[in-house]
Amino acid sequence: MPVQVRAIPYLLDGQDVMIQARTGSGKTGAFLLPMLERLDPNRATTQALILVPTRELAHQVWHEAEVLCGNSGLRTVAVYGGVGYGPQIDALKQGAHIVVGTPGRILDHLLKRTLVLDHLELLIFDEADRMLSMGFYPDMREIQRYLPDRRVNACMFSATFPPQVMRTAHQFMHEPAFVSLSSGHVHVAETEHIFYVVPDMGRERSLIRIIEVENPESAIIFCNTKVNVHFVAVVLQRFGYDADELSADLSQADRERVLERVRQGALRFLVATDVAARGLDIPELSHVIQYEPPEDVENYIHRAGRTGRAGAAGVAITLVSRVDKGMLDRAVKHYKLPIVERALPTEEEVEAVVAERLTALLEARLRDRDKLQAERSRRFTRLARSLMENDEELAIITMLLDDTYQQALHAPVAPPESTRVKAAPSSKPVAVAGRKPRRRGGRSRRS
Repeated sequence: MPVQVRAIPYLLDGQDVMIQARTGSGKTGAFLLPMLERLDPNRATTQALILVPTRELAHQVWHEAEVLCGNSGLRTVAVYGGVGYGPQIDALKQGAHIVVGTPGRILDHLLKRTLVLDHLELLIFDEADRMLSMGFYPDMREIQRYLPDRRVNACMFSATFPPQVMRTAHQFMHEPAFVSLSSGHVHVAETEHIFYVVPDMGRERSLIRIIEVENPESAIIFCNTKVNVHFVAVVLQRFGYDADELSADLSQADRERVLERVRQGALRFLVATDVAARGLDIPELSHVIQYEPPEDVENYIHRAGRTGRAGAAGVAITLVSRVDKGMLDRAVKHYKLPIVERALPTEEEVEAVVAERLTALLEARLRDRDKLQAERSRRFTRLARSLMENDEELAIITMLLDDTYQQALHAPVAPPESTRVKAAPSSKPVAVAGRKPRRRGGRSRRS
C-alpha cells in the first residue's frame, strides 16, 4: 500500500513522522509492520503504545495486531473504557508488548500503575484529527508525564492536519517529517469541501446528525431564505445547541446583540442568509455549513471562503437532496473544487459517537474526585443499581446522562470578563471531552 511504502522507512529508522492518509488506506499496517523489526518479544514489557479515539477502533487495531504480530511472539492488548478492568490488568501483568487504547482508560492504568511505560520504544497517535475533535488533548498531555525521560519515537497518523493538530503534534514529537498521501505534494489541509446527500424531508434532522459527528468548534450555517434561517435556529436551540440567527427581519438591537456575541467568540452556531452575513469577518471559524446549496454559483465561494482564512484549516459542508444537487454540481464544476461525498451518519453511528464522548468525560471527572468525594458518591451505589435493573426507571439514568452531555458539550460560552453582564450559571465555560472552552474573546479548537 502507498502509505506503507512511504511510512515504514521512517519508523524503521526511528524518525518521528506525521502521515496524512485517509481511513482505509492501509495505515494500520504502516505502523504495525515495523514493530516486528523494532520490538523484542523476549522482554515482557510494554514497548509500543497506540492511542486511538474510540473503543471500536481500539478493537480493530488490536485485531490487526493479533493477525500481523501474533506469530512473532509479540503480545497485544486492547485497553478502553466501558468494560471491566480485570482482563486488561491480567494482560498487562503478563507483559503485553503492544498496548492499543483510548487515552482515558490508558491514563487510568497509568495512575493505577498497572501500566508502566519505562521501556516504551514507539508511540503512535492514530486518527489524530478525530482524537482532537473528541477532546482527548488533556489526557494526552497527562499521559506524556508517564513517558520515559529519554526520547521516544512518536508517529502521528491523521486524515487532515489543520493547525490545531500540527500544534499538538509538535508538543509530542521531535522534529517530525511530514508526508502527505492526499495529494501530489506535502501540505497542511486548508479548506476541505464535503457534501452529504440528505432526504428531501427532515433535512433539519440530518443537520443534527452531521453536527454531532463533525462536532464543529464554531460555524456559520447558511440558508437561502429568512424563513429557513429562523426555522433552523429554533431547531438547534430546542435541541440544546448554542445557536442564534441573523436575518434582515431582526431589529437593530437584536442584530447588535447577536453580532456582539459573534465578535466576542461567545456564539458557537450563527444561522444566517447570505445578505445578513455580508461583511462579517469571524476569525478562526472552523466550519461553514450550507443547509442548502446557494442558488448563485458565486455564493458558494463567498460562503466557503469564510473558513480556512489566512492559511488556517477549515471545513465547508453542504447538505443537498437529489433535487437540488445540480446547484452544487454547477459550483463544483465552475471552480474545479476537490469535493468529497460523505455518507449521512445513521442514528446508530451518532449514538456511538456521543457515547464515546460522554464516557471520556465521565471517566475524566471520576479521576479528578478525591477520597471524600468518592465516599460521598458511594451513598448512591444501591440506588444506581436499582435504577439500572428497572426498565421503567432507566429513563431517569438516560435523562441524567443526556443532561450531562448537553451541559458539557453545548453550554453557551461566557463572554469576556470586561463585557460580561452577570451571566447565568449555565453560561459558564466547561472543559469537556468533546469541545474545549474557547479563549476569552476568541476561539480555540478541538481537543
